[in-house]
Amino acid sequence: MRLSDTLPSLFQSTINPALDALNQAQAIERLWSKDHRFWKPEPKEITDRLGWLTVQDQMRQQLGQLQRCVVAAQDLNIKDVVLLGMGGSSLGPEVFRTLFGPQKGFPRLWVLDSTIPGWVRQVTTAISPSRTLFLVASKSGGTIEVMSLFAHFWKLVTKAKGNHGGKQFVAITDPGTGLEKMARDYGFGEIFTNPADIGGRYSVLSLFGLVPAALLGLDMTRLLDRAAGMAERCRLQNDIKANPGAYLGAAMGSLAKAGRDKVTVIASPALATFGLWVEQLLAESTGKEGTGLIPIAQEPVLTPRAYGTDRFFVYLKLKGDKNQTLDQAVHALVKAEHPVLQFDLRDRYDVGAEFFRWECATAIAGHILGIHPFDQPNVQESKDNTNRVLDTFQSTGRLPEQANSQPKEVAQNLLPLLQPGTYLSILGYTTPSRPLEAAVGRLRRALMSRHRVATTFGYGPRYLHSTGQLHKGGPNTGVFLELVDRMAPDLPIPGKPFSFGTLANAQATGDIESLRAHHRQAVRVQLGRDQAATVNAITAALTGTASSGRRTASTKRRKAVRS
Repeated sequence: MRLSDTLPSLFQSTINPALDALNQAQAIERLWSKDHRFWKPEPKEITDRLGWLTVQDQMRQQLGQLQRCVVAAQDLNIKDVVLLGMGGSSLGPEVFRTLFGPQKGFPRLWVLDSTIPGWVRQVTTAISPSRTLFLVASKSGGTIEVMSLFAHFWKLVTKAKGNHGGKQFVAITDPGTGLEKMARDYGFGEIFTNPADIGGRYSVLSLFGLVPAALLGLDMTRLLDRAAGMAERCRLQNDIKANPGAYLGAAMGSLAKAGRDKVTVIASPALATFGLWVEQLLAESTGKEGTGLIPIAQEPVLTPRAYGTDRFFVYLKLKGDKNQTLDQAVHALVKAEHPVLQFDLRDRYDVGAEFFRWECATAIAGHILGIHPFDQPNVQESKDNTNRVLDTFQSTGRLPEQANSQPKEVAQNLLPLLQPGTYLSILGYTTPSRPLEAAVGRLRRALMSRHRVATTFGYGPRYLHSTGQLHKGGPNTGVFLELVDRMAPDLPIPGKPFSFGTLANAQATGDIESLRAHHRQAVRVQLGRDQAATVNAITAALTGTASSGRRTASTKRRKAVRS
């Protein structure tokens, strides 16, 4: 089976007028000339956020510094690299980590974009402090999560026998930030200053993505060549249908306006985390002014009847991966006359081309939707709420009380809201684990099968820098289920009057308050010791079935008896 990179004729009547309008608006010429009026008459600073268009060419000048950093890590006998970053600083590197893994003779990469104490402890115990390199990545240079994680690992390293102090730390930031100054004061081994005209979610092909990629042992020239090749194709003006970025952008924007706003990414197993990167790019760029694309990543792939008429599918197929099951599922979607695009990747390095295609497409879709795709007006709101909750904690010694729902209450509150066109977003403030993610997968599958609603799942506080913008600023079609860890045992943050657990709780509290302030329907559930059992109980309550958690427990008992 081979699908083309254009949509079936059934949907061309939607796409073609959008392509014609782009032609008339001289879209490609205006995009590449960085004409801010292509999106909005004001603000003019849009022009200063378009550095991603040519960054793959600029980065060739940084190959020497990248190689020096790799050699320095080898000289220090580094076995692990831990990236401390959030959102745009972490999701691109996470794709490199899971898609390529460390090349032979290179260190493992850990991407730590969480304040959950269990998650921080998990990484802490997995590394040898004196043989680990830490990448402190923040565009603004003052992100609270990143600075808290730095304080934790700085103390850990400087107390470790045989440590190399500041040489084990590398900063990646914009010019003139507080992080750049701190890195000099602490004697960091390397300071990478990124071009300032690139927003975080468009930064994967800049130093924020390339530093961790280089440390994994990737071929930087090969990666940049693939991105540059796609950029050249995205310059095509004469035949806009042959322009990969323009075609995808026109498809996403026009189909969203026609009601198919759930951009559902289906990816080969090795590419699974690419959907998380797309999720941030689309959600934060377009989710504002009451509109936006709603990206769906890592959702169970089911039969066509599990999907409503609000879907648009994009299948990313990596040659040589285990694609047979996905091929069959996608073929069924096409046969059922759902709109599906398929992009074939010849090898893993083609991800460089896909990064650029999606960035270009997002900018084009932003024009069609009539929004400014380079700001994030509602992201700061949750940060402000977090700070307010922390101020309350510091003055009273307690966090504000939050009402926690039980599984049956969740069902009573959420079931009436699961109507066609809505989506359920599961927000997990907890440490990742296979049992938990399997339970969340069962919950998503049940909701899709029974209610034909789209589902998303994001870890907090990561999603605050990703889909959080869409949740508050996008269409009011989301229903939100917040799952909050017990945060025990907790972990102190050196130099702070609050712990990681308190910070994570403040972020969860601040965000649910922000959602409700925007009249979003949101409920909160406290996860028990057995987190998967709590999620299973919610699934049972929502579907009216016997608790799958109890079945799991009884199955375990039967296996124990047999053994």
